[in-house]
Amino acid sequence: MAFDPRREDYQRLALRYALSLPKGNPVAAAKAFTDFGRRFARDRDTLPQSDADRAFHLVAVAAEVIDYQLPFSSEERADALINRGRDLLDEAISLDPKCHDAIRMRASRVSPSFDAQFSFLHEGADEVLASCQEARDAVPNDGDDERIALGRDIALRPYRRWMAALAEEALICGRNRSCIEAGERLLEQDPSDQADVRFTLALAYAKLEDEASLDALAKRYGTIIPARPADDAWMGIARLALAHKSHDMGQTRQLLERLIAAYPGCASALITQTELPDGVFARLAVPPYSEDELILAVSEATVLLQEGDDKSGRGVLGSWVARTTAKLYPEALAEAQEFSAPYYQQDEKGPQDGDAS
Repeated sequence: MAFDPRREDYQRLALRYALSLPKGNPVAAAKAFTDFGRRFARDRDTLPQSDADRAFHLVAVAAEVIDYQLPFSSEERADALINRGRDLLDEAISLDPKCHDAIRMRASRVSPSFDAQFSFLHEGADEVLASCQEARDAVPNDGDDERIALGRDIALRPYRRWMAALAEEALICGRNRSCIEAGERLLEQDPSDQADVRFTLALAYAKLEDEASLDALAKRYGTIIPARPADDAWMGIARLALAHKSHDMGQTRQLLERLIAAYPGCASALITQTELPDGVFARLAVPPYSEDELILAVSEATVLLQEGDDKSGRGVLGSWVARTTAKLYPEALAEAQEFSAPYYQQDEKGPQDGDAS
């Protein structure tokens, strides 16, 4: 359910276009929307749009540049992408001073530290909520309930992204209770969890070793639409971390195997444990149960995996996960070694499967 900026850009203009059409002629409306798709793809400037719509389009382009191109670019190209992303966000803010996505994304690029970014987001949350509620209340009532609902939903999305970012920054800064406060505030406002903040909450509850709250969070998955079981990688790693902290190595290994079974063919991600930059627009939109989702979850779970001193430099849990996965799935180790230098070497003196470290 992660936010897709390109899809949201399309939805915004489609709603505005629908409002511009004459009422009471469904055949003409259907033909007009065929024309809308063509114009959106080839000549969007001919479509009716506000400065806020134009600003969001620039945000969507900036998200593509910063979140989906920059992390995988060459060093030679990185500076050009950084400058382009910054210029797009600056232009978006000049068009719409209340473009909260652009303001938040711009701040994330210039904040001197994670703590500074946390403070910025925390201090601005109420103002962003009030602004988004004002935009929601201004959505015109054209008699179409579905369009009204979508328009109001889109108006609140910048606030949801703001709060999801606040929860993530709090987790990174070790402010676990602030993370939970922000996440719960967001879930109260949006029980369907459009921002997938429950994933961040799972890691925070594991950091606090609060198994009861983690169980309660898992039960709330049933209220989320579209429904998804509480077997995602974030929840799996959180449960695994709690078992490891309690030194129940049999249960820890069982939970590791369950996690790998939920992401078939992706075990190498648990060995390489690649760290990715956080999405600036929102958590990256990836398919559920894909290798990309597991890689993303492992990256965000470094707050758990890298706890404690370990000679590998990965942290006690991270080292155990990588080592045990390699032993259980030698083919995953071979795959991991194809793409990165192996940090793990099996030898007779190494810790055994049942060790806690």
